[in-house]
Amino acid sequence: MSTEPTEVHAEHGEHEGMTRKRILRVFLILLGITCIEFIIALAIVPSHPDFAHTWANPIYIVLTLAKAFYIVAFFMHLKFEKPSLIYSIIVPILFIIGLILVLTNESHHWITLRM
Repeated sequence: MSTEPTEVHAEHGEHEGMTRKRILRVFLILLGITCIEFIIALAIVPSHPDFAHTWANPIYIVLTLAKAFYIVAFFMHLKFEKPSLIYSIIVPILFIIGLILVLTNESHHWITLRM
């Protein structure tokens, strides 16, 4: 009649959650991405102004999206959910982002027509 703790935890494999090692790894990845952003903002952009207009903003956007992915996937536990739940969250967000981009492009067209 002895119940071992390993048997109880083995049944909950789908809710494995975060271990300290995984939290530290994700923290170091987020820290590394943030350091890269700071190096670009404080060292590269002031010394090369043309780099800021062509490459800095797209790099910031990609790095920020990578940080958002890690935060949502690991700290909000979306990585450990079923794929159908993940798709039901991600797909509408992608459509909303696409709509915002299309509307922004359209607004620039209407602004140039008014001039």
